[in-house]
Amino acid sequence: MAQADDNDIARRIAPTGTLRTAINYGNIVLAQKGPDGEPAGISADLARELGRRLKVPVSFTTYDTAGKVVDALNGPQTWDVAFLAIDPKRAQTIGFTPPYVVIEGAYMVPQGSALTRNDEVDRPGTRIAVGRNTAYDLYLARTLTSAERVFAPTSQAALDLFLRDRLDVVASVRQPLELYARDHADVRVLPGRFMVIEQAMAAPRGRDEAVAYLGRFIEEMKASGFVAAALARSGQHDAAVAPKSDVP
Repeated sequence: MAQADDNDIARRIAPTGTLRTAINYGNIVLAQKGPDGEPAGISADLARELGRRLKVPVSFTTYDTAGKVVDALNGPQTWDVAFLAIDPKRAQTIGFTPPYVVIEGAYMVPQGSALTRNDEVDRPGTRIAVGRNTAYDLYLARTLTSAERVFAPTSQAALDLFLRDRLDVVASVRQPLELYARDHADVRVLPGRFMVIEQAMAAPRGRDEAVAYLGRFIEEMKASGFVAAALARSGQHDAAVAPKSDVP
């Protein structure tokens, strides 16, 4: 990876001298709570490796939704790096690297539902439980023409809402839906996906040199096998390392 002056790039990425990192526990593919109570998983591993390279300490602030991570940029508990799905609305205030992991957005329905395909969901009268301001919520806001989104504050709460209010569909990341469906015969996950979710490293918009460095860092982490190994360590064997991207 092309090296900038270490002290200069560290100041640009972590201007306070500490790499303030936002971790979203709402996506179990990317982040889990470790046995010591500290963040674990691919997001935390990447942050710690970045801190090691920049020679700065890493601090974590945890959130239960991606929407709260985005909102934190406007509050006192801001961050230097985060791990979020690439989305055009978020890109208004956030700079993204190329993706490092690709995961799928999926639908789950009651076992007796007449719905069998993803393209059948967007119909009048269909109610979809969804975590507000998640990547899949933002995508559905742009693409749905007839179905209705019914909001919950988090993805877990969306699943609870779907079950409690007997909604038609719940939208989420595929892995937690399949995990739930495996133990509950009254629901099933529709085959395929309704969207591809590209997970990237992020920094506040305006830090162009920082984002460029982070992009090169992410590409090296993919090419070296670091991302694949981190996913395997955290048990996320179904998540795919994103393809190589060209970065300057």
